[in-house]
Amino acid sequence: MGAKGKSDLSIPLTDLEDYGSRLRSIKTRMNRTKKTFESYKDDIGDGGVYDSLDDFESNWEDGREDIGQQLDQLADLSDAVVREFKKLEDDLTKKINDAVKEKEGKGGKGEKGGKGKGDGK
Repeated sequence: MGAKGKSDLSIPLTDLEDYGSRLRSIKTRMNRTKKTFESYKDDIGDGGVYDSLDDFESNWEDGREDIGQQLDQLADLSDAVVREFKKLEDDLTKKINDAVKEKEGKGGKGEKGGKGKGDGK
């Protein structure tokens, strides 16, 4: 435990829960660059600009695939961290609740059984 009873480990699960879907969204948008460029073809006017954008999109295809795979891996890891921490939290909560119930059960019996029994004092 850290200072003032705060845990040394703090995971922003609410932020992390959305992280995987945001990474997947980036990948989806990244993979739509060709369609995005095509949708503005008539608005650009100069065919040379569109040709340059098309060349860029073609050249960046290999790098985009690698980045896409890495985004998928990061998203999967993020999902796994959230899943495992929630599982850990559920397991710890169950163990604490079970321990409290056990202690209350034993403590209650001990009080009833211990009073008035003449323990020699």
